[in-house]
Amino acid sequence: MAVLKFRIYFEEDESVYRDIAIKHKQNFFDLHETILKSYEFDSKHAATFYRSNDNWLRGREISLEVYQKAYKAAPLLMKETPIGTEIKDTNQKFVYVYDFAKGWSFLVELISVGKEENPRLSYPAIVRKEGIPPSQYGTKSLLGERFADIEEKYDLSKGAEGFGEVGEGVSEGESGSTTDEHENEEEQGSEEATF
Repeated sequence: MAVLKFRIYFEEDESVYRDIAIKHKQNFFDLHETILKSYEFDSKHAATFYRSNDNWLRGREISLEVYQKAYKAAPLLMKETPIGTEIKDTNQKFVYVYDFAKGWSFLVELISVGKEENPRLSYPAIVRKEGIPPSQYGTKSLLGERFADIEEKYDLSKGAEGFGEVGEGVSEGESGSTTDEHENEEEQGSEEATF
């Protein structure tokens, strides 16, 4: 059974991507769920795939369900459409859109086709993650939930000992004399260089 490996790029930042391996007989709904899992999104919103080309133009829709909108051609349904039936090219591309109100867009590209299944994987499988995924609702910290522990350990609260306000501890005379001395050195150096 053929195993397809797709690279799913976050449209706004191509350095953020996920690689997903899936069997060619599995359907687009399986791919849809795995993409959401890989980017840590919930599955509460509408979604659709568009068959695409090298320019990422949107073609025939493969939709989660039939939505109340105008279609050029009736959409295929994710649960009824095996992925292998929509592979027309060795570098087949799809555009995946999730949550039409927010407009999360992902570029899905077939990057390899293998003949052998990996017995250690349960398909579909997330085989590679690169970059920090966007946060579906709000902001996401690099440290995540561990920030509170770090804040407590290093006492990052305001007014912690050893940290003063900007400019505190430097008198006006000190800062002014340093600048004047530096300017005088520059003037002398420029006079010497002139012949």
